[in-house]
Amino acid sequence: MPPYKNLKAWEHSQKLAVACVKAARRFPDYEQDALADQLRRAAYSVPINIAEGSARRGSRDYKRFLDTASASLAEVETILGIASELGYIAPAETKSLEEMTTEASKTLFGLLRKVGGEAQKQGGVKQARGSLPDPGSR
Repeated sequence: MPPYKNLKAWEHSQKLAVACVKAARRFPDYEQDALADQLRRAAYSVPINIAEGSARRGSRDYKRFLDTASASLAEVETILGIASELGYIAPAETKSLEEMTTEASKTLFGLLRKVGGEAQKQGGVKQARGSLPDPGSR
């Protein structure tokens, strides 16, 4: 099994993506090429970027993909708010989607913190190796 499938952040965002696509199908016809499409693309982006990042070598690349996933998740949250305000999503479904978004956000944030810490350690080691000695220390 690919390693990303073991990540709670991927699992929660995958479930959210499926739920968002199902919700988007019920948007009015005139929104299918606009808001519904934007929701689908943003929702797909979250688990896809988590999976792609986990396959990259090095924490810096991984963090970059997780940052993109986080931005896409913020986009999903915003679109869901707009769709709810416009009455495209029923209140009960809005609540469920918000809960799923919150769970995806929490687990993604935790993964970002972990990977971000590893990326900083890598950056610090590279910088220390590549830096020149202070001329005043001789």
